[in-house]
Amino acid sequence: MYGKKVISAIATTAALGMLVAGCANQSGPSNTESSGSSSRVNIPSISKVDVPADAVLPAGDGKGTCPSTTTIAYAGAETGPNAQLGINIFNGIQLAINQHNAANPGCQVQFKKFDTEGDPNKATGPVTQIVSEPDIIGVVGLPFSGESKATGNIFEQKGLVHITPSATNPSLTKNGWTTFFRALGNDAVQGPAAAKFLTDKLQAKKVYLVQDDSDYGIGLGTTTSQALGSAMVGSDKVITGQKDFSAVISKIMNAKADTVYYAGYYAEAAPFDQQLVGKGFTGSFVGPDGVKDDQFIKQAGDASSNAYFTCPCIPGELIPSFESEYKKLANAEPGTYSIEGYDAVTVLLSGIDKGKQTRPDLLSWVKSYDADGLSKHYKWDSTGELATPDVYGYKVENGKIVPIGVIGK
Repeated sequence: MYGKKVISAIATTAALGMLVAGCANQSGPSNTESSGSSSRVNIPSISKVDVPADAVLPAGDGKGTCPSTTTIAYAGAETGPNAQLGINIFNGIQLAINQHNAANPGCQVQFKKFDTEGDPNKATGPVTQIVSEPDIIGVVGLPFSGESKATGNIFEQKGLVHITPSATNPSLTKNGWTTFFRALGNDAVQGPAAAKFLTDKLQAKKVYLVQDDSDYGIGLGTTTSQALGSAMVGSDKVITGQKDFSAVISKIMNAKADTVYYAGYYAEAAPFDQQLVGKGFTGSFVGPDGVKDDQFIKQAGDASSNAYFTCPCIPGELIPSFESEYKKLANAEPGTYSIEGYDAVTVLLSGIDKGKQTRPDLLSWVKSYDADGLSKHYKWDSTGELATPDVYGYKVENGKIVPIGVIGK
């Protein structure tokens, strides 16, 4: 991920939300303010989230014992155009393992990381290396849907359990894999929640949907467009690495869209939004979890003030105990999926502490797991999916990404 530098996503205390661009060229109801030819919807930020009282934590009871070779791996992007999302996860994993090892002198779990660059074509090599190392008995990863699709069979053949904290394409749990588990809701959950957020909260009347060519973008674009129905006035596609978005922007402007929903990652979303605003677009730009990162703000500049995000991720920065310890480790606030990475590896660590220290035993442990983490309840069905979890909304306020609460309900 980007130069291995962690970019913070800092939440503010509860206050009136900044007025963010939306619903262009229409008269707004009482919770909007006209600004020239556009209306800006005011959605206040939130300052706290509820945490389960009995959440399982990495330290456990401090009585864990295990061989000194016991190893958990992270597989995912550390470098590449969307690297920051992986770094957020890696830091959450590292924090959990540090806390476990500090509390359990008899079980010092080793941690290895393998960089995939988030690229499906490059991920098979690192994953092949992982499954060939017998001391690795559990994996957190892979972060992205495309690389998860490309490597699932490799894990399956070796019986190695892996928990993704962030890959959301619904089809990943339809491959018959028994070793794949998802620590969040998939895009069949996020898409409808995003559509409801657009039409209800942002009061969008004319949504233009743009998706990239990744498995993630295609899957999310499909579920969101289906849920939008007649509110969608057009759609288009872009490709990974694209720099010039003038053609699609012309279509958006001609359609007189008041909102754009972009299904993809921040590497393309940032210049897209910047060029969109530069062409005079005064509506809202909404992106999913793949866009929700401070790198988007950094790269889009002032244009990012029109942005909202949807994400099946809890704002970990609002959990004081997690936020303070993460900040000590990373010198930054928790980012997107930091706490999901933390919770996912905690599931594995708790199994190790219970004596599940072979690949088959740890896999069985995860299959039957039923307990709260800091972010949600973890219990998987036979395909590796959780029960429907919450989807959160976020917005840009004063140059920072802040949470605005659960959406889609």
